[in-house]
Amino acid sequence: MNWRFALMIDPVAADEERADFGDTFTVVDAAAPALSVGELSTQRGDGVFESIGVIDAHAQEVVPHLERLAHSAQLCDLPVPHLVQWREAVDRAAAQCPAGESVIKLILSRGVEHGPTPTAWVTAAPASDFTAAREQGISVVTLDRGYDLRAGERAPWLLLGAKTLSYAVNMAALREAHRRGADDAIFLSSDGFVLEAPTASLILRFGDRFVTPAPNGGILHGTTQLSVYEHLAARGFDVGYAQVPASDLPRADAAWLVSSVRLAAPITAVDDSPLPVDHALTAELNEYLLSPRD
Repeated sequence: MNWRFALMIDPVAADEERADFGDTFTVVDAAAPALSVGELSTQRGDGVFESIGVIDAHAQEVVPHLERLAHSAQLCDLPVPHLVQWREAVDRAAAQCPAGESVIKLILSRGVEHGPTPTAWVTAAPASDFTAAREQGISVVTLDRGYDLRAGERAPWLLLGAKTLSYAVNMAALREAHRRGADDAIFLSSDGFVLEAPTASLILRFGDRFVTPAPNGGILHGTTQLSVYEHLAARGFDVGYAQVPASDLPRADAAWLVSSVRLAAPITAVDDSPLPVDHALTAELNEYLLSPRD
């Protein structure tokens, strides 16, 4: 399907109280030009975003995504989004999605250069088909991110903990992974610790304990990873966060990259070294992630 939906948002103050935000939304033609040539999101990647998975017109994990959008905006000195206004915009976009899997993107930019207000919009579109990644798994390579684990603390202006529109490095990492014959990449800190993937969080299994790299050192706290942990904890598994040395990667009993649209993709190999795959648990996780969640 080639359907698309786009909604421009007139941002309001985070503390503004009202019952309805309908007059702050404008539906636009998703195939038509809508941004000024002076827009800083396109000129400099100066803005933040979120991607929300949609299953049968139900937007998944909306509250964690909106909270992370607000956190990213705060780190970037952008006006804090009014979460009720953005929730209403997400609901409107989700209502336009057909049965099956879709993706909603939330974008908040600094606006037009020298302009008085930020620019904000929401889009909805069909999601890519990630069946093969979920069922057959993916291979990954490790790539040096170029920062040590404490870089984010020493240099907050690097915005390592914000989900910004400046994704050129992430895309370059994926291209490098493909050049090396892999499907994806896992970033390592320059002092030898596991971080995250360019567009996903990492979960490792050691026996009955599940570990993800601690959300510091510029690691985004993954919304899908949090959902997986809720499910695993309810099943009685031990889940937690830790500083994971790169040397622990090949020792894992299983590993996944998880994200809002791809969901749980099992890792089959790290730097050409095979990794065990738990197909039954992977199927269970994706069944859970495809179920309605707020």
